Amino acid sequence: MDTLTISSKSYRLKDFTPIFEGGLRVRLADSSKIKIQRSRDRLKKSIKAGNTIYGVNTGFGNLSKIKIKNTDQELLQLNLIKSHATGVGKPLGLEISRTVMVLKLLTYAKGFSGVRLELVEKIIQFINKDIVPYIPEKGSVGASGDLAPLAHLGLSLIGDGFSFYRGKKMKTATALAKARVKPIVLKAKEGISLINGTQVSSAIAVSSLIRGENLLKAADIVGAISVENSLSSRNVFRSDVHELKMHKGQRDSAKNIYRMLRGSQIVGSHKDCGKVQDPYSFRCIPHIHGACRDGYDSAKNVILNEINSVSDNPLVLESGEVISSGHFHGEHIAQSLDSLSIAFSELGAVSERRVYYFMKGIPEVVPPFVTIEPGLESGYMMAHVTASALASENKTLAHPASVDSLPTSGGQEDLVSMAPWAGYKLVAIQDNVSVILAIELMVASAVNRLGFSKLRPAKATGTILRLVSRICDFHEGDRVLNNEIDVITDRIIKKDITSVTQKILRLD
Repeated sequence: MDTLTISSKSYRLKDFTPIFEGGLRVRLADSSKIKIQRSRDRLKKSIKAGNTIYGVNTGFGNLSKIKIKNTDQELLQLNLIKSHATGVGKPLGLEISRTVMVLKLLTYAKGFSGVRLELVEKIIQFINKDIVPYIPEKGSVGASGDLAPLAHLGLSLIGDGFSFYRGKKMKTATALAKARVKPIVLKAKEGISLINGTQVSSAIAVSSLIRGENLLKAADIVGAISVENSLSSRNVFRSDVHELKMHKGQRDSAKNIYRMLRGSQIVGSHKDCGKVQDPYSFRCIPHIHGACRDGYDSAKNVILNEINSVSDNPLVLESGEVISSGHFHGEHIAQSLDSLSIAFSELGAVSERRVYYFMKGIPEVVPPFVTIEPGLESGYMMAHVTASALASENKTLAHPASVDSLPTSGGQEDLVSMAPWAGYKLVAIQDNVSVILAIELMVASAVNRLGFSKLRPAKATGTILRLVSRICDFHEGDRVLNNEIDVITDRIIKKDITSVTQKILRLD
């Protein structure tokens, strides 16, 4: 199991991959221990001086005008966690909840939060003991932090609510007893610090970036197999053609397709066919997939900037000043997630168009709907309908969440980001795209089996075609397809398609 050292350095996407691929342990750098302690000392000094500090000796939101007695400051933090734990719905996935905790540590490690070292070490203990807070999905508008879900993180830390221990849901008190971990008693500033951050929205974003990187490569792989078996031109993917455009994503996608088709007898079989142009969904794969890739890279930069920033409130500056700003607001994350939703929706839309193209058949080679016995069989007619349904669903889901807002907290929080909903929509879109690509791969493979089994495919595409042939009973004609779709989808999600291809050639 990998160990991640938490410090004030900048982190990259690959640092989070182990969370989703087998687990992660964390440790705190000595330099950050010093920063955290100094920040706490500055906060204590400010409190002792009698300064008014939001959420420490005042109420919250529209109640911030109410002063809180020194003797009630610990109770204030406890009440805050309990009253804000209003999340509903299914729990976040364990990997996302673990990522939430790691992201919270990244903010604390920078030394501007004023929390005790004991709180930071308690979160580390939870991660390393495999205690994961039960965090309901719904209830955050991504504004004053992901308040409701992060409050459920706070509940677990104080020994309340529910948690997962070694993957099993139970009362947190039971989980802590099994793991021999003591709950923490929150001190001044620690409750508000736990809930005032974008860590839930950002964790969903990190998960979506990791999934998205795989889907972008899988789309090029599947697209290349469709190009090969639709008798579309390889020449349009040449590097000298795409060097005329300045979009990196387009150039990378074109290079991937061109290399995937190297050595294909199927491509060579129609070099003198006289066909002038292929449909956009084939000819313009680099332009469409490339735009999705560039949109992904742009959103990735913003999301990485967010997770490497301080997301907390109030802030304890190095000067000793404690200031309430808006570093918990999720607008950057919301807009980035919305742009990713558009990109992946388009990735599914163009894949569906390629499936549709195959439904017409290939004259004198493959009958309509890729049937063995046209008329007697329906072939892949309904598989395409399923792809159409999911592509249409994605178009609705791609409507941006960040343009919506409902004022909360008595008008104090008068424009919110809706970042978590932007994230959940993206998750649904990526789920759908995985299925659409699976259907395209199944249909393109069926076309290959029916029309080009005597011609040698490219080495890279042939490897994938053989993998799919072990899943699909192409020789049976009409059959129940949903299980085959599910298995291919699982192979895409688990990166089997991309990893097998990477062993042959390196994709960008």
